[in-house]
Formats: sequence, structure tokens, C-alpha cells
Amino acid sequence: MAKYMLIWRPSDASMAKFQDIDFTDIMNAMGKFTDEMIRAGVLLAAEGLADPAEGVVVDFTGEVPVVTDGPYGETKELFNGYYIIDVASIQEAVEWAKRAPYMQGSKAEIRRVPTIDEFPQDNEWIQKERAWREQTGQL
Repeated sequence: MAKYMLIWRPSDASMAKFQDIDFTDIMNAMGKFTDEMIRAGVLLAAEGLADPAEGVVVDFTGEVPVVTDGPYGETKELFNGYYIIDVASIQEAVEWAKRAPYMQGSKAEIRRVPTIDEFPQDNEWIQKERAWREQTGQL
């Protein structure tokens, strides 16, 4: 099994469509999708994100970091939520992503989440992280 992050990337057009859909309907559809993942035993985490206007960007492209208040970037550069699932393969992660509701006109990026075992185990910081994960029940 491996962890994969499903990152939801709406387009301007798909975000505009959300304005015409009752929020309760959206919540019910997403809740049903989330419940399917829970019942299948694959869901590890899921969160939606607040409007980009509430966020900031810390830009490290210059010599000194610059903070810019939202809204920022084009929609194609943003994501509005994610799921982390534990499945056997990227193909299975793709199948779950394909079942998500209200994705017409949007994209889902799927990225594998490496495990701590994939990093050099003789590194002091990896050892400290492993100890912390064991202490908090994450290993």
C-alpha cells in the first residue's frame, strides 16, 4: 500500500458553475464520496481550503521573502482541497479520483506521498522525525 494525495484543481469555469449549485447539494455529494472512501478503508485525511482571498503567498524568488495578500495567482495555479488515501497503486488512486463529484472542467493532480523509510535512516533529522512519529502514534 502507498499514500497518494488527490489534489483538486478547479478551473475558472468550474468554479463559476459552483455558484449555481446549492451548497447543501455540494456538501452532500462530497460527503457521500468521502464516506465511500471511509467504508473502503482508504481515506487517511481530507480537507477543503478557504478562499484564496483569505491566504497569502510567501515568494522566495528574490533575495528577501516577499509576502503578498490573496487573492493571488490564476485559478489554474491554485487548489481548493485534497484527500490523502492509502491504496495499492497509482492506478487505484486514479480510479478514486475519477469518482469525485462536481469535477467537470477541473483537474485532479495525484502525487505519491513518500514514507519516512525512503529517506536516509542515518540522518539525525530523519531519526528525530521517526521518534516523533512513533511518540505520536504515526508509525
